[in-house]
Amino acid sequence: MSMIENPQLAHLAYFLDLASTRYRVLASNIANVDTPGYRTRDINFRQALQRAITDPEPYMLPPAARPVQGLVERPDGNNVNPDREALLLAETQLQFRLGVELVRAEFRRLSTAINEGRTT
Repeated sequence: MSMIENPQLAHLAYFLDLASTRYRVLASNIANVDTPGYRTRDINFRQALQRAITDPEPYMLPPAARPVQGLVERPDGNNVNPDREALLLAETQLQFRLGVELVRAEFRRLSTAINEGRTT
């Protein structure tokens, strides 16, 4: 089994892809804070992760960014809340960092297995 076939690494790679995708969507929301009529978008991170756990081929299609319902709309039709977006960006950044640390831990585990438990 090659490392790319490692199911743990495949799930972690998808986790990092999701976090990266969500970060771009949230950054786009902030970039459009002054665009009249712009509607805040987001991906359902939790739902996408759940799909990755239950679906044998979750990596085929990236999650779609969808409009967020229930946000206060300004008179120009824009509903971006910079505070909400900043909070979600920080949360997503922490999720990404967690994913990176889990990937590092998985590579350390693989390295230990390759080296037959010897310290490197």
